[in-house]
Amino acid sequence: MMKTYRVVGLMSGSSLDGLDMALCTFALNASNEIDSWAIEAAETAPFPDDLVSRLKQLPNAGALELAKAHADFGAWMGRQTRHFLQRRQLEADLVASHGHTVFHYPDRHFTFQLGDGAALAVNCGLPVVCDFRTSDIALGGQGAPLAPIADKLLLTAYDFCLNLGGIANISCHLGEKYVAFDICGANQALNALASLLGKPFDDQGKIATAGRELPALSQLLDAEAYFSEPYPKSLGNHWVQTHTVKNCLAFEGDVADKLHTVCLHIARQIAAHLRGLIDREGLVKDNFSMLVTGGGAYNNFLLDCIKMTCKEVITLEPVIPDAKTISYKEALLMALAGLLRLENTPNCMATVTGASRDAIGGAVYLP
Repeated sequence: MMKTYRVVGLMSGSSLDGLDMALCTFALNASNEIDSWAIEAAETAPFPDDLVSRLKQLPNAGALELAKAHADFGAWMGRQTRHFLQRRQLEADLVASHGHTVFHYPDRHFTFQLGDGAALAVNCGLPVVCDFRTSDIALGGQGAPLAPIADKLLLTAYDFCLNLGGIANISCHLGEKYVAFDICGANQALNALASLLGKPFDDQGKIATAGRELPALSQLLDAEAYFSEPYPKSLGNHWVQTHTVKNCLAFEGDVADKLHTVCLHIARQIAAHLRGLIDREGLVKDNFSMLVTGGGAYNNFLLDCIKMTCKEVITLEPVIPDAKTISYKEALLMALAGLLRLENTPNCMATVTGASRDAIGGAVYLP
């Protein structure tokens, strides 16, 4: 007997551009396998300026402020979700929220995503699943990345799935095995530089296109020890801010040149990590396909850099999907993770995170 679920996935990404909300429909067959899925409706609720400022300051906030922000942000997400559904006259069975990552230190055995599930549930009037990463951390994993479960169950046609969000990450389909990890900072650095010119982002990479490479900045960005570490591995926002973003902002140079250089840095790290994957996993194929999603998929200069750099390593065909999939893949992922939690099915893959076993991540709150 077919079962259908309508789940709102919520994603607050490291780029701080807003709350992504996607109502996703999943049809499950008698074996509880997903027969079909769709992003029925999606939109982004922009963060007010005061909320952006507050989120940026939270890693250095006191315990009282952090606890208050946790409740406030959960309530805010709940209201945004309720308004999203009401405006569009839509109904949902469940809300699955990633929250906003404030701390991610898997080597110290903890991660924290802001957004109280109880406050969210009460304010949207629906059951909520949240706190997806901590079970995997408790099992010795990185708590990240989560995306490979969506790549495995929903996006099976591609050899690689590259997400160019605040942090660039990749997953690789190796038969029954999946490998995935964070590569480097991406839109967090690009958007921080664009903000120096009064812009939220570099539209289509036009500013970067007009720049030139700054070799000393390239050398500085590429020198981080993380890039030579073996997977499984993951990055937190704090690392990206205190390494990549800080170095970019402090470096003397024209903004266009710095944007140009960061795009080349991202492309080089993607190519280097692909080479590492090929060598370690023994990948052999005439032509590989790679799905590209996230805000960086709209940056034409960045895409050109990736194509140019990767062709020296691998015969690769990047695939740019429809706009909903580009912008809301991570919200789709959260909806899927929430559905799997509801079905008591693992949603964190130990082969990806390094945990001792697959985890069924997520805490459930009722309205």
